[in-house]
Amino acid sequence: MDLRSARFAAAFTLATLFAAPALADGVVNVYSYRQPDLIKPVLDAFTADTGIKTEVLFLDKGLEDRILAEGQNSPADVILTVDISRLTNAKEKGVTQALDDATVNANLPAEYRDPEGHWFGLTKRARVLYASKERVGDEPIAYADLADPKWKGKICMRSGQHDYNLALFAAAIAHWGEAKTEEWMKGLKANLARKPEGGDRPQAKAIFAGECDIALGNTYYVGLMQTNEKEPEEKEWAGAIKVVFPTFENGGTHVNISGAALAKNAPNRDNAVKLIQFLSSHKAQQIYAEQVFEYPVEPGLEPSAVVKGFGTLEADTLPLADIAKNRKAASEMVDRVGLDDGPSS
Repeated sequence: MDLRSARFAAAFTLATLFAAPALADGVVNVYSYRQPDLIKPVLDAFTADTGIKTEVLFLDKGLEDRILAEGQNSPADVILTVDISRLTNAKEKGVTQALDDATVNANLPAEYRDPEGHWFGLTKRARVLYASKERVGDEPIAYADLADPKWKGKICMRSGQHDYNLALFAAAIAHWGEAKTEEWMKGLKANLARKPEGGDRPQAKAIFAGECDIALGNTYYVGLMQTNEKEPEEKEWAGAIKVVFPTFENGGTHVNISGAALAKNAPNRDNAVKLIQFLSSHKAQQIYAEQVFEYPVEPGLEPSAVVKGFGTLEADTLPLADIAKNRKAASEMVDRVGLDDGPSS
């Protein structure tokens, strides 16, 4: 059995195990793209407050298809995932239902909620620059500056088709329009030090190794590297970089979210709503954000000490639903420009 088949079998087994008690009182079933250890503290806090137990099914892919296959008998109550693309994909595939809840709406700013109530942002992460402490000064850097020839041969990034970069490019389209964004992307491509590859953390490694001076990355990876006791070399990578918050012309830095959605056929709907209400609360946002090195979405709620150490985030207020509308155009643009082919193509 290959790895993919093994994971699918494991997922099916877990789903079967808790499908039977799905209608029992005091239970809420969570389907998650987030690693169980990342969400356990906040789910434990929910159980401590309400007495409602949580059962978690983790999948690294195919979550929406799994719920579709289960149909009306799906035990899924709440979906937890990251990135606006995955949240909107769940909505588009028809595995979520609308929730118009006064408590949730009051806790979460409108720009981090689906206008139709199909998903809710709980914590946010910024798409920033990792910059060499040794080779990059303290001058501010805007997103537009990434196309400046002064950075030729000095930028690293992961694939332009990755969800994190597509969201940034979609935001650029929302701010600048397609024509200007495409010219900018051509400039970004010309400034790459190498063909896009790896994840966000390997970009910090490349800066540490002197292969490039700046790289696109998410804020929370810096926290993960700084605190990685199992792989101490990552602490060295993190030690070689500083976080720079690039901005659009409105002075805001692009952010994405970790979020939740109410499953379409939630058998424990009342408990599911209670969980989403709790996850939107001041207390839960602090627990969750600290665990995953992200920022609470509640205005004025302080991030953890580690996250504060990155610097001050002034988040772009562009509604994430507007960004999601440009995702397809952004993906097509990446291919048209040949961004993933690297600088010499």
